[in-house]
Amino acid sequence: MIFGVHGALWGNAMTWWDHETGSIWSQPLGEAIAGPLKGARVEQYPVSFTTWESWRTSHPDTLALDVPAGRSGFDLAEMLIVVDFGSEAAGYPVTELRRSGVINDVVAGLEIAVISDPGDPNQWAVLSRRLDDGIVELRVLAGEVRDTETNSVWDPLRGIARSGRHQGEILDLLPGFTAFPGDFDTFWPEGRVWQQ
Repeated sequence: MIFGVHGALWGNAMTWWDHETGSIWSQPLGEAIAGPLKGARVEQYPVSFTTWESWRTSHPDTLALDVPAGRSGFDLAEMLIVVDFGSEAAGYPVTELRRSGVINDVVAGLEIAVISDPGDPNQWAVLSRRLDDGIVELRVLAGEVRDTETNSVWDPLRGIARSGRHQGEILDLLPGFTAFPGDFDTFWPEGRVWQQ
């Protein structure tokens, strides 16, 4: 499907239209809100969120379109990280995530961890906590992400165990994205915002 920017806001967020049917889509929901495909959803893909500087440090060979623009007015510390699995959505305040380093939770029956990279608070990811032999509980200890049972060290953005009993095992990267806290109830009225 090919999308274009619709130009109107819905719930204080951008909308798209698809070239095939002319349906109008909500950016945060990934759902058609008007037109022939109303109610349809696009597939979400796992992402990691970071600054351009951090990305270039980790991936120096990256090529990107260079479009002159000013800095964004958005401060990540003021945002929520949203996990939306369709049947349930949850928001995680970035300030709380930076404080704790890891938030272990369950959304729509799936055990997840929302992780802020201990080495760079501008990078975060959402990982499944399920392994073939059980569920891991993650925490930040001595500047590293570790599981509480085996003390294995995990890559905070890729979910790969770097050392310990789980070395080489992988926690799946899951979809997550940022949203303004004031807009959370507009898009996910049945959702919940995580609180310590």
